[in-house]
Amino acid sequence: MSAIFTRTSVRNFESRAVEPEKITQILKAACAAPTAVNQQAWEFYVVTNKEILQKLGAVTPYATPAAKAPAAIVVCYRKDKLLVPEMADIDCAIATENIWLACEELGLGGVMLGIAPFKDRMDGLGKILGLPENTAAFTIFPFGYPKNKSSQKNRYDENKIHHVK
Repeated sequence: MSAIFTRTSVRNFESRAVEPEKITQILKAACAAPTAVNQQAWEFYVVTNKEILQKLGAVTPYATPAAKAPAAIVVCYRKDKLLVPEMADIDCAIATENIWLACEELGLGGVMLGIAPFKDRMDGLGKILGLPENTAAFTIFPFGYPKNKSSQKNRYDENKIHHVK
């Protein structure tokens, strides 16, 4: 539970690289996420090239953390593998949450940058990465060792909890 209650959005990173074995652990966590009817249509693009990270950081006005990160995972999905297309974004969101929690557990930090459902952002990201025609971009998750880490704020609000009996 500690990763859930300490996870925050990290947008500034130390310059040191993330070890390959940590990246592998993060990807294994992503693939452990459930998907609708077990479709597992996701694809993960790991970016550590500084020039490409700079381009990712310019894909939207809000993507600048990607340009500052030593690494990013771009979560995508294969359109031709979708058994339930309406669930693709939800499947990718769950995998991204697993990425986030794995980063937290490994002493890293990151932030989820909104790409889908904005077609211009999805297409722009597709061009930067040279994604195949049948692959759609969902989000960019830049990550690395945090320069500074704030505490998570308690968001629990009893007024938003409803017990149905």
